[in-house]
Amino acid sequence: MTPEHDWNRLAWWQWAAPLGGAMLVGAKAGGLAAPGSALFIVAAVALLGGAVFAAVHHAEVLAVRIGEPFGSILLALAITTIEVGLIIALMIAGAAGSDTVARDTVFSVVMIVLNGIVGLCLVMGSARHFEQAFRVQGAAAILSVIATLAIMAFVLPNVTRTTAGPTFASSQLLFVDIAALSLYALFVYVQTFRHREDFLIDDGATLHGAPPTNRSTLISALFLTVSLVVVILLAKALSPAVEAAVAQAGLPQTVVGVVIAMVVLLPEGLTAVKAARRNRLQTSLNASLGSALASIGLTIPIVGAVSLYLDVPLVLGLPPESTALLLLTLFISTITFATGRTTILQGGVHLVIFGIFVLLTAVP
Repeated sequence: MTPEHDWNRLAWWQWAAPLGGAMLVGAKAGGLAAPGSALFIVAAVALLGGAVFAAVHHAEVLAVRIGEPFGSILLALAITTIEVGLIIALMIAGAAGSDTVARDTVFSVVMIVLNGIVGLCLVMGSARHFEQAFRVQGAAAILSVIATLAIMAFVLPNVTRTTAGPTFASSQLLFVDIAALSLYALFVYVQTFRHREDFLIDDGATLHGAPPTNRSTLISALFLTVSLVVVILLAKALSPAVEAAVAQAGLPQTVVGVVIAMVVLLPEGLTAVKAARRNRLQTSLNASLGSALASIGLTIPIVGAVSLYLDVPLVLGLPPESTALLLLTLFISTITFATGRTTILQGGVHLVIFGIFVLLTAVP
């Protein structure tokens, strides 16, 4: 995204991918497409990828129109909508590992964001600009909420005494749902009104071109809705093939959660890296950390409510090795965001931790 970016220009794929995906979903619903056929899988994967990128583009158009930090929040909500839809679809399907898919997906989002995306942003940004600055108050605020919600959702289930396994009792899950939503809402209030300046850096740089017109905004709002629906339905149609491929490869079931996280975070990650390379680290952190926060603060409560309403099992507690990795990530992130300036060394540390996460996930 360059300073002279034309937000009123609609590339052909930004409307063709959502519409093509909608046609494929309609063909499947009408029995005209075989979900297990190679042609269907190839077409669905291609259209799914295009629809994800189209969704993020149209969300960006709306974000530019409403300004920061509202734009970062909107992007995070768009990504979270996709994530929640995929998780609920797998939970309702009741396949093997469906009780842990929410935990695996959200935990993967946290690891990918705090280590993979942040590490890559710091390395590529510092390699180009030597050191980069951001507001400590904003980064610390986001990280404090992420840490609280992550420990509450993924660690406390292992130490509660009312259940036999790494799960919450119904009353405990209800409290976690309410607490997570309340804390996320409080953070959004602080970010957008009470202390909005903590999440902005006014360095005189021009990030966006001319704002979208009313017509462009309405078109993007329409295609954003279509894109989100298409992504959820296509991913649901592809989920049996993904699960079968994971099982056939002999990989752990947690890989399914990682795949979902990668699908929804890829466009957001690319956007964050581009911002870091333009020396807009604050914007990069707002987008990336905001996605991780929305993933925990919204996905866990919604999935928890679905679990309680439909009486389907929900395992949230992490195994010991993942718990240790989560604690290490939060500790290193606290050090990284403590000074307001970053170097390539800090990015390298985060990327190493991300490599450990990948190895732990891929090894049966």
